[in-house]
Amino acid sequence: MESELYKKVYQIIMEVYRKTNLKRIKFTDADIVLIYLWAVLHDRPTCWACSKKNWPIYYRKRSLPDPSTMCRRLRKQDIQQLLKEAEKSLANTIGRKICRWIDAKPLTISGSTTDKQAGFGYAAGCKGKGYKLYAIGDDKQGFVQWRIRPMNYSEEVVARELISETDSEGYLVGDSAYDKNSLYETAGRKAIRLFAPRRYKNSKSLGHRKHSRYRLSSLVRLETPFVQDMLENRDNIERMFGQLTSFGCGLKPLPSWVRGLFRVENWVRGKMIFFQIWRQYVSPNPV
Repeated sequence: MESELYKKVYQIIMEVYRKTNLKRIKFTDADIVLIYLWAVLHDRPTCWACSKKNWPIYYRKRSLPDPSTMCRRLRKQDIQQLLKEAEKSLANTIGRKICRWIDAKPLTISGSTTDKQAGFGYAAGCKGKGYKLYAIGDDKQGFVQWRIRPMNYSEEVVARELISETDSEGYLVGDSAYDKNSLYETAGRKAIRLFAPRRYKNSKSLGHRKHSRYRLSSLVRLETPFVQDMLENRDNIERMFGQLTSFGCGLKPLPSWVRGLFRVENWVRGKMIFFQIWRQYVSPNPV
């Protein structure tokens, strides 16, 4: 399976990368991205992919950069843009669904870590230290928008960022944590209908403060069969998180060399790219 995934990712990167006329450069942006993705595919640090002995024989004719070159080049804006475009191109090959889901997944690390960017927060019913993957999922396109933030970051703030950058129109379903007026406003301005169970189920009224007209409109429809069916299926994003972590080279617990917000984002983006390829081309039930 690994060879299938890498052949496909090679094809996608070369299709997205079009700067073939660069001079006086030994390693193109595509070279750096493909070497990094080789390390991500095998759950190894970047320096591991800089050694020819860790490549198949038919790849060993190519020269490889040293680890310091990889570390420096990976932070370049052009390379980051290439990774994002490759991920986006995979999602855009499939039409979207009218209903999407929003949720977060904790990425915990050791509590004794010296990572200054990691934070303490709630993680699956307990407290932990690390980061969180905040995402909007589409049953066809996969994770269409996502962010990595420290675990103590406000879920409402990140959700607002994700909603403001996603496609307009359609339905967005979340759990009761997303029953916030500010999120209804952000979604409503983009013609997105947000639905979430009431945060305080036992309250008899909405209180005396002003509420978003989009929230009031959604609450009226909350008990209809159509909305109830969407709410019952909101755990589909949990299934997607499960697939992201359980397929062959999926997003396992963050390894010891992936620390700091930049490295965590890069690592997750590499895993997302392989996840999209796996869903579309390798999965027993491709989308």
